[in-house]
Amino acid sequence: MPYHHRGDASAQADKLSGIVEESDLYEGFAPHVETSEIKSLDIYNVPKQTGKEPALRSFTEIQQQLQQGKKREVKNILRENSWPINSPIRSQLWPLLCGQHLTKQNTLDGFYWEMVHQVFGTTELSEKPIMLPAFVDATHCLPYHLTSTGRAVADRIVNVLGYDCPDITYSPVLYPITSILLHFMSEEEAYICLAGLVGSKEKVFINQTKLLHEVTWKTVMQIAKKHTKSAISYFQRICPGLKLERVFMDWCWWILAGLPFQHLVRIMDCYFHEGIKVLYRVALVILNLFHKECQSNNEWSPDNIKNDIGNAMIKFCKKIPVSPAKLLHAAFSIRGLSSQYISRIFVKTEMLLKSRSVLNSGSKQLIKSRSSDNLPTSQSQVNIQMMSHTLTIREGEKSPGHRAIAMGVYPIHNLKSQVCTNEDLFTLWSWLPVRITMYQPVLLYTTEEHGCSLTTFYVRVEQHEPTLLMIKTCNNEVFGAYCSSRWFERNVKDDRGQRQAYFGTGETFLFSLYPERAKYPWVGIENDKDLGHSSELFMAADSKMITIGGGEGQAIWMDENIRFGKTDSCKTFNNPPLCPSGDFEIRVLEVYGFVGI
Repeated sequence: MPYHHRGDASAQADKLSGIVEESDLYEGFAPHVETSEIKSLDIYNVPKQTGKEPALRSFTEIQQQLQQGKKREVKNILRENSWPINSPIRSQLWPLLCGQHLTKQNTLDGFYWEMVHQVFGTTELSEKPIMLPAFVDATHCLPYHLTSTGRAVADRIVNVLGYDCPDITYSPVLYPITSILLHFMSEEEAYICLAGLVGSKEKVFINQTKLLHEVTWKTVMQIAKKHTKSAISYFQRICPGLKLERVFMDWCWWILAGLPFQHLVRIMDCYFHEGIKVLYRVALVILNLFHKECQSNNEWSPDNIKNDIGNAMIKFCKKIPVSPAKLLHAAFSIRGLSSQYISRIFVKTEMLLKSRSVLNSGSKQLIKSRSSDNLPTSQSQVNIQMMSHTLTIREGEKSPGHRAIAMGVYPIHNLKSQVCTNEDLFTLWSWLPVRITMYQPVLLYTTEEHGCSLTTFYVRVEQHEPTLLMIKTCNNEVFGAYCSSRWFERNVKDDRGQRQAYFGTGETFLFSLYPERAKYPWVGIENDKDLGHSSELFMAADSKMITIGGGEGQAIWMDENIRFGKTDSCKTFNNPPLCPSGDFEIRVLEVYGFVGI
């Protein structure tokens, strides 16, 4: 059954100081932790209270800041406060931080234990080993300092999570993070924390597919080539045949399997609030530190590391020569590593890998060309029509869509659109990201049935991601946009508490179906250069208008009555005006979402 914290955890957290009595050395750990294995902090890791330094912040202070929406202030507190490894604050702090990201109704009282009973037939912990889900990496089931009971609990948690989240197909870091959570909380609390991390919509914490796992390490590699040039050049110089890919494939294990537990816990303090970008930053610091040691320490001389840099880095991390505080300070001091920059690299890498997967699929070919040339061949349209499911989209459909059997199977055969023809729809579906075409589209909003109101539009559409907007004008022009993010993000505030003007990602694209057929993808896909702010103005909205695309013009703009609009060339998509006159009156607007995403 769930473990309860010893004593009043809140009172303990509020009385924190930097000096920990020996008798309280392990007060912050859960019962399923083998505390005798946890080494005392080295002298450089102990927070020294000299009287001049501010006292460590309490849980209550952080909780109040979060309740007031001061996420930036909380971020700074987490980065700067080096709570001792055994501090009781984490038993409350970590569930609070992970709870911010919960989106599913799976945290109701008793939900987890009901799931345990459903999966195993009992809530009693089995003495026999539990078979782990296929998404777990058996070579990296890191228990850290869990007892045998703690390891069995971790096994059970990942099984229940896999049962509740069948879309997780590959997630090697999930088990280690489960183990880390269990050091400071009960089984049920750890499950709820994981549910928040896995289900988060605003930030990425845990990758859940093989594709995204590959995209992530390749993103780290691209960032490292820019931000750790000296280290990359050094390794390539001493190992001429070195394939960087082999090194960066293990980047997350530098942190999760290499760093001392004290360092790892402090990194997690920040990670549970800010997401995977914290790990990106730490990885870059590790690279730079390793490079520095290679030049000054014979243990890491070229002759000793050139045959296996990957394992050498893991060994280096185990003896990393800086404290957790210095490691984090260096990580957060890296300039030019914004979330937008990371997202841009990530999206470009993801789209490149998806394109390659289509090219390698055998029977289908990806036509790579400019806007109006980027159309499927007549034969590919015939193939699509022959293979399509005969599904009819009904407004409000709630049953899960059938998954496509193969690439290019589109569940739109009998879609009844008031905006475009079936032939246009087949063309449009061929432009969508491959993973989206495997879900059943559902009509969320149409001016024909729901009226012409931006308020109604938001009520019906804003929580769906992605969405497809199709406009038919009074002059019969047909155009629109694939919008990668939720329209609700117009309300999301940045670290300064201000609403962000633009949001969205580089998966967003424009299209025209009549009088011309053309697709206008994000300009950053084909360009490795930083094109500036104007190239990332994907989506914007408020109570008076909707905008898609920006920079010296707006690709699509619609008023609050969804009646009039305008279209210009813009830098985000490098598109011409989507209708000849530039101004248009809307005859029909249709917005589709996708069931099961």
